[in-house]
Amino acid sequence: MKNFEQQEKARDLVSEISKKKNEPEWMLEIRLNALDTFFKKEIPKWVPPLTDLNLNDLVYFLKPFDKQQADWNKVPEDIKKQFDELGIPEAERKFLAGSGAQYESEVIYHNLKEEWEKKGVLFLDMDSGLREHPEIVKKYFGRIVPANDNIFAALNTAFWSGGSFVYVPKNTKVEIPLQMYFKINTQNFGQFERTLIVGEEGSEFHYVEGCSAPIYNTASLHAAVVEVFAHNYSHVRYTTIQNWSSNVYNLVTKRAIAYEKAYVEWVDGNLGAKVTCKYPSVILKGRGSRADIISVAYAKKGQIQDTGAKVIHLAPDTSSTIISKGLSVEGGKQIFRGLIKVARGAKNTRSNMVCDGLILDDKMSVSDAIPELKIDEQDVRVSHEASVGKIGEDQLFYLMSRGLSEAEATSVIVLGFVEPFAKELPMEYAIEMNKLIQSNLDKLESHSSQSKKKQAMTNVCK
Repeated sequence: MKNFEQQEKARDLVSEISKKKNEPEWMLEIRLNALDTFFKKEIPKWVPPLTDLNLNDLVYFLKPFDKQQADWNKVPEDIKKQFDELGIPEAERKFLAGSGAQYESEVIYHNLKEEWEKKGVLFLDMDSGLREHPEIVKKYFGRIVPANDNIFAALNTAFWSGGSFVYVPKNTKVEIPLQMYFKINTQNFGQFERTLIVGEEGSEFHYVEGCSAPIYNTASLHAAVVEVFAHNYSHVRYTTIQNWSSNVYNLVTKRAIAYEKAYVEWVDGNLGAKVTCKYPSVILKGRGSRADIISVAYAKKGQIQDTGAKVIHLAPDTSSTIISKGLSVEGGKQIFRGLIKVARGAKNTRSNMVCDGLILDDKMSVSDAIPELKIDEQDVRVSHEASVGKIGEDQLFYLMSRGLSEAEATSVIVLGFVEPFAKELPMEYAIEMNKLIQSNLDKLESHSSQSKKKQAMTNVCK
């Protein structure tokens, strides 16, 4: 996995990227220090096998074209066509708010409603954020996810490019979601977007991102880092729907910190990628802060969805919930890793973690739950529930007795299973999420029907 031929070659590449972006000297220093950290780090033994991923084969930086656009109609047609399929223009017409698109290494399209700009809301790509607001970036960059956090955070810090920069001033409410779309369209590509989100005291807003990529025969890497700062009395919601293709390794670090009476919501959907390792985390640092994390993971043939959530309670009177829904089919592997940690002094903590797994067939599909509770305070109320099962014959029988086919009955059960997640999404994202799941179920039913036909022909021949 970690097999750069020469460390000096990597340093030259990092320096070249920083030079092309005209970055300040202090950012180059951060990048080079992170690269040194990367070479010292090892991949944790519990991480799923990354057998097809070779860092020497990756493209680390690629500009789609020279100039970022604020007018969608000026984006080159071949790139625009791909994002049209993701619904960016439609989303902007509906929401009349900020919308951005990252293609390969850089953001190519960004627009923000003038009303929000007048209120001091900043929604830029990360490169523009560094160029136009270096004092904010320097204050927050790497404060929650330092380069030495893990090997992929170090790799991102060294090679980061693109991502979102969001800053919402004190007591400002952004009523419409800010949206960002990430797309990989090159073989052997490494996408290392870096997202920094800051909500000042009393602010309230919702950030939504989507991800996709076409299928290639070779592996690509998506190694993002996201840092979210929710200051006193703020309310920040972060929503992700990723549907990477089956050749993408999705290895990301996403973390938020909540100060006094702040509220962080994390809504996380994972349907694609060959391997996903993603555990959105919230550090409850201020008294009375709270966090809700809800996620769904769908593991198909050849996929490993190693996902979950973490909440660290550092202050008194804090509360959190973690709800996870996992589906596995056709031999796919879905793993939930959850952590609730309560530090000494975090009195009157309330936390509940629930993870449910649903196996959709008999083809050696796997659904595992690995919860962890670390409690260093006595005055707490912490609970955990876990369940793994299959679709019940009685459920199918009941629905089929009401006139549904087996496929229709299965669809009703699965969509009902993920409903707690879907209802937290904006309407068009919930519809898209259900369409993606339904599409997977339709393919599963089609494969099942073909297998039954082949078996029937075999029986006839016998």
